Amino acid sequence: MFFCYIDEAGCTGVLPSATSDVQPILVLCGLVIPETSLIELTQEFLALKRQFNPKLASKLRHDLDIVKHEIKGAEDLRKPLRKSNRNNYRRAIGFLDKLLNLMEKLDCKLIPNIYIKAPSKQFDGKALYARSVQFINSHFQHFLMEKASKGIVIADSRNHELNIGVSHSIFTQKFKASGDSYPNIVEMPLYGHSDNHVALQITDIICSALLFPIASHAYCTEHIKSIHVNSKYEKLQERYAKRLKHMSHRYFDGERYRGGITVLDEIEKRSANKFFE
Repeated sequence: MFFCYIDEAGCTGVLPSATSDVQPILVLCGLVIPETSLIELTQEFLALKRQFNPKLASKLRHDLDIVKHEIKGAEDLRKPLRKSNRNNYRRAIGFLDKLLNLMEKLDCKLIPNIYIKAPSKQFDGKALYARSVQFINSHFQHFLMEKASKGIVIADSRNHELNIGVSHSIFTQKFKASGDSYPNIVEMPLYGHSDNHVALQITDIICSALLFPIASHAYCTEHIKSIHVNSKYEKLQERYAKRLKHMSHRYFDGERYRGGITVLDEIEKRSANKFFE
């Protein structure tokens, strides 16, 4: 059995201009974890959080309460990376290094889907979000077929209406007259809260502290002028882009390669290769 945890970074809002503070990217990512690795992943990630924030850990009444205190990818990791405090920068990089080491050791896989917004171009954010979840389910289904296994999708809960809409889009594909598109996925997406699911916290970090800033540097530099685009993110690209590539599920369908880090660039229609340059 495998679990696929889904979270996002960015927003589904239209980017009204090249200088707007609206986030210019929407990232969704699935984190695929073997059932046999969940306990070790949880225990080692909690230990990493205690190491990252020893003052907080020392004040907790119980060691396991650390799970309720999230390390947010955007605020706790991405923000220090663009500031001038060298100690905070090293702390953030050290955390990300150890997190990826842990994920690689436990054979975790990624299914990233990145959308680069074009200024002033309209799009349906809700529909795009649903299509991205379908994309992740599709590639998770292929992964499960390769492993001859079953899987469950757990997404970070947003709100009741949005959760229902996304789940229904998967429901219609599982029960359509022509056959189930996801036979190895045993249920519609379930929804959890990151306070309780370590894997959702990790997925948030991958989305917010790695995929989002690397994509913003690669695709938005010289096109978007906002706090979300920063030249210092180039260091993240140099350090982590290829590692993320190797962790992403990619396969040959008989005609061409699919999966990997997938990018839809509405600014200049550049390929996913730009993510690694």
